[in-house]
Amino acid sequence: MDRQHGVFHQTTVESVALQHRSLSTTPTVVGSKRSISDVGNSAPADSSRRFHFQKASGVGREPPRLTASEISAIETASITHPSEYSQRNVLSATPTASADASLSLSFPRYALPEPLVKNLNGLGIKEIYPWQKHCLLGPGLLNGSKNLVYSAPTGGGKSLVADILMLKRILEDRDAKALLILPYVALVQEKVRWLRNIVQEIKKKPADIDKRDEKPRLWQKRADEDTVRVIGFFGGSKIRQTWSDFDIGVCTFEKANMLINSAIDDCNIRHLRAVVLDELHMVDDDQRGYLMELIATKLMSLEHSVQIVGMSATLANMETLSAWLDAHTYKTFYRPIPMEEHLVCEGKIYPASSTTSILRTATQLRQSSSNTLELDSQPVRTVQASQHKEFQDPVLNAVIALTNETARSNYGVLVFCSSRNGCETDARLISRVLPQANELESFVYEKRADLMGDLRSLSTGIDPILAETIMAGVAFHHAGMTTEERDLISTAYDNGALKVVVATCSLAAGINLPARRVILHNARMGRDLIGPSMLRQMRGRAGRKGKDEIGETYLCCRKTDLEDVIGLMNADLPQISSGLTTDKHHIQRALLEVVSIRLVNSRESIDEYIRKTLLSHSNTPDDIEEHVTSSLKDLRHMGFMTCDDDDSYVATQLGKAVVASSLEPEDGAFVHRELQRALQAFVMDGEMHILYTFTPVQVLNVSVNWQVFRTEMEALDSSGLRVMTFLGLKPTVVNRMAQGGNMKESTPAEREMARVYRRFYLALQLRDLCNELPVHAVARKYDMPRGTVQTLEQTCQGFGAGMIKFCEQMGWGAMAAILDHFSDRLRAGAKADLLALAKVTFIKSRTARVFYDNGFKTVASLANADPKELVPVLMQAQPIKLRNKSKDEQKYEEKLLAKAQVITDSANRIWQKEMQQDLDEE
Repeated sequence: MDRQHGVFHQTTVESVALQHRSLSTTPTVVGSKRSISDVGNSAPADSSRRFHFQKASGVGREPPRLTASEISAIETASITHPSEYSQRNVLSATPTASADASLSLSFPRYALPEPLVKNLNGLGIKEIYPWQKHCLLGPGLLNGSKNLVYSAPTGGGKSLVADILMLKRILEDRDAKALLILPYVALVQEKVRWLRNIVQEIKKKPADIDKRDEKPRLWQKRADEDTVRVIGFFGGSKIRQTWSDFDIGVCTFEKANMLINSAIDDCNIRHLRAVVLDELHMVDDDQRGYLMELIATKLMSLEHSVQIVGMSATLANMETLSAWLDAHTYKTFYRPIPMEEHLVCEGKIYPASSTTSILRTATQLRQSSSNTLELDSQPVRTVQASQHKEFQDPVLNAVIALTNETARSNYGVLVFCSSRNGCETDARLISRVLPQANELESFVYEKRADLMGDLRSLSTGIDPILAETIMAGVAFHHAGMTTEERDLISTAYDNGALKVVVATCSLAAGINLPARRVILHNARMGRDLIGPSMLRQMRGRAGRKGKDEIGETYLCCRKTDLEDVIGLMNADLPQISSGLTTDKHHIQRALLEVVSIRLVNSRESIDEYIRKTLLSHSNTPDDIEEHVTSSLKDLRHMGFMTCDDDDSYVATQLGKAVVASSLEPEDGAFVHRELQRALQAFVMDGEMHILYTFTPVQVLNVSVNWQVFRTEMEALDSSGLRVMTFLGLKPTVVNRMAQGGNMKESTPAEREMARVYRRFYLALQLRDLCNELPVHAVARKYDMPRGTVQTLEQTCQGFGAGMIKFCEQMGWGAMAAILDHFSDRLRAGAKADLLALAKVTFIKSRTARVFYDNGFKTVASLANADPKELVPVLMQAQPIKLRNKSKDEQKYEEKLLAKAQVITDSANRIWQKEMQQDLDEE
């Protein structure tokens, strides 16, 4: 009889055991034929399984198959139980709405409109958890009079609470607006899709206007004026939305800060009713967290109240955050899916399924006679040693075996690695132990073949390693990939086409890919151990409600790291503190922004503003006074603000330009010096000077390949060489660096010149992108990941818009006009003659040139084309050409036909709009 495992669920281990028990074979003797009865009783062949015969010319090209090590159970091992994170250890079952009416979304006290409840039901949310009920019914939350800070484990349903509170504020007032702030672009895009599904067919509150006093409208009513409009704001977005274009804005930190600054400056902020700060623990992030602190502090300094909702899975000192935001707090450890946690060392799997068992395991460490740490506790299972030379490392062997066990049981696996190269290596090795294309069921084969076709149809083509792993159901996911590649991988994993995704640790918080089993290949990010918050983020991905009965995590480590890893697993979350003092430029930006947007204007009001920051709750008054005084002095010295005899602070024209362009004060001073020099002699007979001006200054930590720099420098025309001379760049320095020299950066002047060299190197890449060289070709040419090049391409668009605002604010209209004219080329990634075509969906860069050369030179020609006519052109634009007509290539052509249909539809919309404008002008 199967043992009961805490609750009525089945672990991956039990699934594997059941599969083995369900398989029966008829023993045969070598040299003997089976009897007729044996043949008759044998199971019929599965007609849904595909078998693919390989050409002789293809044999030997693929890497040889490998076999994963077996994992054997130890009978005497103690039985593990679900983690204490699950309420199921305490309650026999989670209450439902039938037992507690307040768990229903239609409960009168929540006052949610019927269309909203219907939409949530359609998305699978028919009732809420008890903790969500208790949280929502906290004092002053439903009516918006109180702020909220709460913490719940990943996968525990914390986002729904914030969504409900935000939507209530929006639906109370037709002019109300809300912002949802997230750290990463991928999360913004995902949340926009989710919220648009939630608000379908929901109408805003009617305008309260007496018809007798209603005046005729000058402009026609917008079609979406009565609906709830959800817009995403993030770097690289091509659409320039304004404050009046949305009801709910989903933003990255940077975009949210810029939106709020402009709304305060334009006096539109009065309509803002709610702001949600997701991943609130990032407020003390050294690089970007201080922006979240600036946003919240400015909101609390407004004359009207804005409900602030902050949430995270990893909040330690909630009391400090509650005091800062004057918020009600709520904390829960509830997870709808129970979790089992394990530690794997030297091929032995130990239970570590709760904080108490981790602590108990830590106390069992002892010093052995061999002067190495060992564990006294009994392992529950062991990973057998491998005979393959590739798997001699016990950590890698365990990762492969655990992944293989789960994927073959038809569950999803998420493997975290410390580096991009590690992701790709693990993905290749895992794919070699899993079933290959000729062993797949037909529907699985079709799904993966579709994914291969989608990846091939991208402008970058398919990555050779992905081409090797996809058909085995394995892929990797890291920042070196393009956005399109990562989106396709995420979607394929979510719909079951892929079973294994190997990702970098740094993407743990930036992706939403729940898995049955999460495996950590070491607990390091590079050479350093990951932090407790990052560890919880990764482990929290285990278990998916509606698809998994249980989540499993395995942390695989080396014996030398054992003590550090157990300490990490048992470590408390770090205390959250202000990020304003981690870098003096942070507090400088905070002060410059509030003075520029006229939120403060005296030392007294500045001190009052500082008292509302998290800084005032985490630093001593004397320390704060010193930071503020020195920062104000530096800002005046840099020319960003002035102070008169009455102690009144006013931002200068330069200070306002820095804030308008969303630059750090130090970056703003650098840009100002560069633009002032450019105004004296701007090189106009080429494009290098303009491109250099558009190159972001925030991403100058790039590694320069000086051999490539030298080659590109030698190929520059006279215009480009004049730009180098004008910027102070010396060919002798580039030659010395290409031969292995070192760049001097000991003095401020030397550091600034090194910055100019790095910026010019990035400008060379922008030049190639604007001249229709595809992203993958630029990446190969400059020895950089495709994702890094694409990020540069996207970042320069936002930075270019900032430069235009900077010039306009400074009164440099001619320079602003030059930059604005060239910004269209940056967005299109093409020369001026292709700008019209580049407005069409999927038509960009080299693809636009191929269409142009094939006679499709206008939007009208695309709008009137048959999609089938465009397929050969799209095939011509692909980096990989098809040479035969197998079934896979036919599916590839079908993908291109679907893309061609999207192109013609997009061209038709643009063409019709242009014709309507022409009629209006007549």
